[in-house]
Amino acid sequence: MKNLLLVIFGKLAVLFSQTFNLGNGSTWPGHIALQTNPHFIKNILKNSSTTIIMIAGTNGKTTTTSLIRHALEEANKTVFQNEAGANLLNGIASSLITASNFQGKITQDFALFEVDESALPLLLTEIKPHYLILLNLFRDQLDRYGEVHTIAKKWKEAIGKLPSATALLLNADDPEIAYLGLHKQNIQARYFGLQDAQFSTHTRQHAADSIYCPRCGEKLFFKAVSFAHLGDWSCKNCDLKRPPIASETFIIYPLSGLYNKYNVLAASSVLKHIGLTDEEIKHAFTSFKPAFGRQEILSYKNKRVQIFLSKNPTSFNQSYQAIQELSGKNLLIVLNDRIPDGLDVSWIWDTELPNIQQFRHILLSGDRVHDMALRIKYEEFQGFQTFEHLEDAIETGIDLTKQDETLFILPTYSAMLDVRKILTGRKIL
Repeated sequence: MKNLLLVIFGKLAVLFSQTFNLGNGSTWPGHIALQTNPHFIKNILKNSSTTIIMIAGTNGKTTTTSLIRHALEEANKTVFQNEAGANLLNGIASSLITASNFQGKITQDFALFEVDESALPLLLTEIKPHYLILLNLFRDQLDRYGEVHTIAKKWKEAIGKLPSATALLLNADDPEIAYLGLHKQNIQARYFGLQDAQFSTHTRQHAADSIYCPRCGEKLFFKAVSFAHLGDWSCKNCDLKRPPIASETFIIYPLSGLYNKYNVLAASSVLKHIGLTDEEIKHAFTSFKPAFGRQEILSYKNKRVQIFLSKNPTSFNQSYQAIQELSGKNLLIVLNDRIPDGLDVSWIWDTELPNIQQFRHILLSGDRVHDMALRIKYEEFQGFQTFEHLEDAIETGIDLTKQDETLFILPTYSAMLDVRKILTGRKIL
């Protein structure tokens, strides 16, 4: 009865929030439910036959979740998920409130939960997913998460308590992620990763975090690298190496950028495990549209704007590279240091900005605009502009963008929400 009352109250709260354009009600109804009943999530899912898919990782969670949902809905399955960005326990509790019927029951075929890195161990005490997808681990918000190996250690402990029925789908190219399935015999693990011809370099990059063997601690050898520390790795000391992956020759890649290949491979891996055919997956991916802020394309004042969320060195570097591959000429970088972004912005000095002279205009804004300006100044790019107010930066960028061009925007997370509110006139969360 308590859970039913929490569901009804939460639904009313969501309706109120959306009606008065106060957001989608994607966090605080769940926060109230968990304050009232700490095991609300476990209780409401206890008698449900819904298949639960959980997605975690530093980069790519939202895109991977969106790919899976699109394919399942194309296959006429009923699906719900937590709002992208509302990936803590309160966001997941809110999604359960929204998805429940007025008897407090979850009846959809699938539940997709995009999970924050630090929240994953906590959530795994409440939910035993049918599928757990782990994408990658990169340095991100060090003031909040700590180093990569700290998160990996917590994940390892939490995964060790999962039942053997939980299927792990792991990125073979990330040493810390792959080891989560290699260190324990009774774990049901399946690996995805790039084929040999898809790797971009044989040189380990500057923004690489996991370069030591997760088993013995010796330095890893990389035969090939896609980006950061993702690649064909092995340890010459203890013989630990990248696990074999299945061939995925049919895959359609609907988004640009090498990093999105991993998201597509992760999504296709779980979809095939569920039972979708190659043709069903291929058809769904062909019609896929990106999630908000993740290469999302918007029209503003009859000009084309494309947003590439960039919140840490690896995501920034990959977004920057993708924009250059798209022949971008106009770039707006928005750097914030709010709670969702991480308070420490020193990571911008680990970014790589090759061929920066390709851009005609670079505009800078955000709470830490002057830090970003100093970073760009070290690249000896002449004529960049700084703006104290984001609205002014966007308006100037639009004016400088020709009718047949695109204004590319690289924002941190909170900055992305600010950008979208200006461009669309409404909040997301």
